[in-house]
Amino acid sequence: MRRRSCNVFRSRGFTLLEILIAMSIFSLIGIASTALLSSVIDSNSLSDERFAQLEKLQRGMLIIERDLLQAIARPIRVDGDINENVMSGGVTSGSDADGIGFVRSGWHNPQFMLPRSNMQYVAYRLKDDTVERLYGNYVDNVIGFEPKVRTLIEGVEDFQVEFFVKDSGAPEDERDWNESYQGTVLPRAVAIIITTEAFGEIRREFITSGGQSE
Repeated sequence: MRRRSCNVFRSRGFTLLEILIAMSIFSLIGIASTALLSSVIDSNSLSDERFAQLEKLQRGMLIIERDLLQAIARPIRVDGDINENVMSGGVTSGSDADGIGFVRSGWHNPQFMLPRSNMQYVAYRLKDDTVERLYGNYVDNVIGFEPKVRTLIEGVEDFQVEFFVKDSGAPEDERDWNESYQGTVLPRAVAIIITTEAFGEIRREFITSGGQSE
């Protein structure tokens, strides 16, 4: 009886080879799980980064949209001299690509309690892969005034502006977008084309008050 019980006990054990094989399998499973977990974490971090970039892009485009929809036909003084153009845009020396400048209304000033009007001159440009918004507290500023600069959209490879101007002498299908504009009236519409590293080319078209009044 003692010999039988001893044999039964020995038959239930694991050999050294079986233990090594089991350890190898568990090691492979652990390595694969670690790699999968690292991939999921990296994907989640990339998604969070892209989502944050998308939020900044949307926020910047909303600011541009607000300004363009509030654009008015109001000329400004440049270095103390009257400039009859109410909107100027296209290739400019102050930008790495295109730029645009105009006066917008709707700048909140309740009951004109602040020492300024409800109008504001704004401009947009591309500088060091960043779309910047330039502005000041007054529509007509003194000579030598340096505008305030607000970083709007980062990671921008190109910034283009196009203008749709009504040409009553041309057929509707022959009217096209212009790459630059300077005029005493607002164009019918303005297109903003932004090329980003993360999302490629994005084009938005805005009807101005000049186009809405027709």
